[in-house]
Amino acid sequence: MKKIHFVGIGGIGVSALAQYYLKENWKVFGSDLAQSEITENLKKLGAKIITGKHKVKNLPQDANLVIYSPAVQKNNPELLAAKKLKIKYQSYPEAVGELTKKYFTIAVSGTHGKSTTTSMVALILEKAGLDPTVIIGTKVKEFGSSNFRGGDSKYLVIEADEWGGSFLKYWPNIIVLISIEEEHLDYYRNLNHILRTFKKYISHLPQNGVLVANKDDKNISKLITQREKPKFKIRRYFLNQKEARKIKKILKIPGTHNISNALAALAVARILRIPDKITHKALSKYKGTWRRFEIFTLRFNNKPCVLISDYAHHPTEIRATLAAAREKFKRRKIWAIFQPHQHQRTYYLFNEFISAFDLADEIILSNIYDVAGREARKISKKVSSKKLAVAIKKTGKEVNFIGNFRKIPVFLKRRIKSNDVILVMGAGDIYDLVNTFLNKNKTK
Repeated sequence: MKKIHFVGIGGIGVSALAQYYLKENWKVFGSDLAQSEITENLKKLGAKIITGKHKVKNLPQDANLVIYSPAVQKNNPELLAAKKLKIKYQSYPEAVGELTKKYFTIAVSGTHGKSTTTSMVALILEKAGLDPTVIIGTKVKEFGSSNFRGGDSKYLVIEADEWGGSFLKYWPNIIVLISIEEEHLDYYRNLNHILRTFKKYISHLPQNGVLVANKDDKNISKLITQREKPKFKIRRYFLNQKEARKIKKILKIPGTHNISNALAALAVARILRIPDKITHKALSKYKGTWRRFEIFTLRFNNKPCVLISDYAHHPTEIRATLAAAREKFKRRKIWAIFQPHQHQRTYYLFNEFISAFDLADEIILSNIYDVAGREARKISKKVSSKKLAVAIKKTGKEVNFIGNFRKIPVFLKRRIKSNDVILVMGAGDIYDLVNTFLNKNKTK
């Protein structure tokens, strides 16, 4: 039996790939700095995982392949040991890139909406009997709250991340391009650099490939018009197309952005000649994914409330999430609790963050989540959540700065009223706050 070792196996993408190799009957080993729900689930599936400091002895010396997370530093002892032992090693994007060459691959890309759209596409293919393999950056309820689905067909559906140019390793047959904005400015220099990288990525499509492009996104339109005569087909979707009204009626998840995501999934389904009837049925049953507008009802301080958990960490995502909350909960008071993710994102998009909370009634900001290995210390000193809170307050909004988010429930206890909406947003460890609310107060 072949052996594979994953360095940083607890990552949301890497753990999905580990499940792929378990399905392929490889003996899976792995290491991660901390134990988590993800590592514990992998252990139940048969992986042998060591948590704590990375060490040479964690690596099986007879491993056939080592795959490491993009977050892993080049001087990682397990990675250095693999090099010394001449064991083949690959980054996560390189490993996924090899799979894209083996399968008919549908890659969902863009600054926002990747996880939701990937889930929708995957569920449509599953309902159509196409039995796809799916690697996704979140947990999907319909896949048993997993970030992986093992299929036995030629189809592979992946969430293709742009950070660090990861998606340049991928060679899909269909690319779904949802949105392009300034993001990941710890890697990209500016919007032009982002556009050039996306342009290179979509050039990976083969002659008979298809680009499914969001016509409503100005940067995607700019990218397409800049290109020379394409060697592949372009299928555009947009919010004003006639199918949007039907999609809005059948979707259980709120928000204009989700109608757009569903239209992208519909376009993919039609390329694969899946009947609209099947697509509509799949979309009507879609329940959403982990930390993507997850709604819970609870009693907080003996008062009925709604709790929403969302991964939003970019100003555009915050606006869209708040718009969806306002659409669904109309006149209710919305508490927007936000943990900024990464100092550089907060610094470079500071002005956009100031106006992102316009639809919230009251805002609570916690300390910025520090992303290990991706922070520039000179920028970390220039920006803080406290400074952002002061700037937002100047616009007339009600803002509270509570550095340690674990103290937020005590703060809210004195102020919460019946039927208030508690919206928790961020890509860091702020979801622990959601768990705190649920563990103590969940009613159903």
